[in-house]
Amino acid sequence: MPSLNPHLLHTEETYLFAKIAEKRKRCLLDVINLGVGDVSKPPIASCIDALRNSVEEMTERSTLPGYPPNQGYRFLREKIALHEYANRFSPEEIFIGAGAKNGAADLLDLFAKGSRIGIPNPSYPVYLGASRIAGMQVLFLPCLEENNFAPTLPNEPCSLIYLCSPNNPTGHSLSKKMLESWVAYAHNHGSLLFYDAAYEGFITSGNPRSIYAIPGAEKVAIEARSFSKKGGFTNLRCSYMVIPKECRLQGVALGQLWERRCQFKFGGVPYPVQRAAESLYSSRGKKELMLQIQEYQAQAVYLRKGLLERGFSIVGGSDAPYVWCKIPPNLSSWEFFDLLLEKTGVLCIPGVGFGSHGEGFVRFSAFPEIPLLEKALTNIEREMFCAI
Repeated sequence: MPSLNPHLLHTEETYLFAKIAEKRKRCLLDVINLGVGDVSKPPIASCIDALRNSVEEMTERSTLPGYPPNQGYRFLREKIALHEYANRFSPEEIFIGAGAKNGAADLLDLFAKGSRIGIPNPSYPVYLGASRIAGMQVLFLPCLEENNFAPTLPNEPCSLIYLCSPNNPTGHSLSKKMLESWVAYAHNHGSLLFYDAAYEGFITSGNPRSIYAIPGAEKVAIEARSFSKKGGFTNLRCSYMVIPKECRLQGVALGQLWERRCQFKFGGVPYPVQRAAESLYSSRGKKELMLQIQEYQAQAVYLRKGLLERGFSIVGGSDAPYVWCKIPPNLSSWEFFDLLLEKTGVLCIPGVGFGSHGEGFVRFSAFPEIPLLEKALTNIEREMFCAI
């Protein structure tokens, strides 16, 4: 008699964003989507050109690339090493993946079932869902308003700790001092930090964009970055992880262990996608990318300012394309979500969907362009204040 994975059976059936999509379908108004963090602008022109050219290469036998290497093509890993890390890390320490979401979940393969995993609360739902499916013990790290939504250091040791900066959903980025305390914790407890820097391109506060700004982090931290948000790759799917050679657990080099895992459980990222990612590092690509990120940042500033002017208490919107908004105390975050959608047609994300400590908040995305943000703010001002 086959046995199913009991952890998967008992994991919450409805993924947060699927539940929201179902509610959106039932809404009778024209919906203004300030919810799911998908990009609103297409990939930059350099990227589109690279996609076209690489697909043309695949039409000829002489330039047909075949299976992609598990670790990623060297041409992309070299560009990342140079442009992102000034060659502090070699291409051999960089692993191309099919999205930071996959990397965050798949990294659990390196740890024994039942390992204790530290997860910020609230945070990106994949950390928790993947940990439960893998049969791990979960230790929540509260991110509370009184400590500026930074995750609380645990007293007990964890095998792996997820850190996301800027945080999704709060938009809060970790200061150098806070990162130093996490690196010290990892050294003291023999832990590994998974540093999710998917939104590092949006940081404007001066807080570190990389965990490796902290001395000693290269021994205890893996950093993940994504082309999804800043490069418009949400459908193309391309990301990378840095696993320094010095990063070891129980005497084992984690880069070698990850490479072994990928040999059996990962087929690589398609050649055209990696050529498209490479184009972001060209002189032309850098200029186009900078302009696109600046547009998203301007949208975040506009949304932040508009909500503040309407009396909402918020954080975020400066280091990330998200605004974390406090809601009236007489409503739960799902009740506020439903009321907002039904009265104004504006879709947000209920904070409790990111963890129990997200209750009392909702997340707004600044990815929609300013005319839509303006319409959403007008609807909120006209309809919501009489409703609550």
